[in-house]
Amino acid sequence: MKKGIHPENYRPVVFKDMSNGDMFLSRSTCATKDTIEFEGETYPLVKLEISSSSHPFYTGKSKLVDTAGRVDKFMSRYGNRMKK
Repeated sequence: MKKGIHPENYRPVVFKDMSNGDMFLSRSTCATKDTIEFEGETYPLVKLEISSSSHPFYTGKSKLVDTAGRVDKFMSRYGNRMKK
């Protein structure tokens, strides 16, 4: 590795998914003021809103979106104009 081109503060950091509480240890240069006890050691903590353990794409759970109601509403407003 070349000197002087890589981040200086590359260290182990715990990432915590706030939606389900899952945590994982990785290495990062993220600046954080919080710390947490993880597997007997104290690490800096980065809080995430969503991660692969809670994202619908990775979990296979998707939210039901009411598109039929939206389409019907659109057609009732603008559908008659297309027939002309």
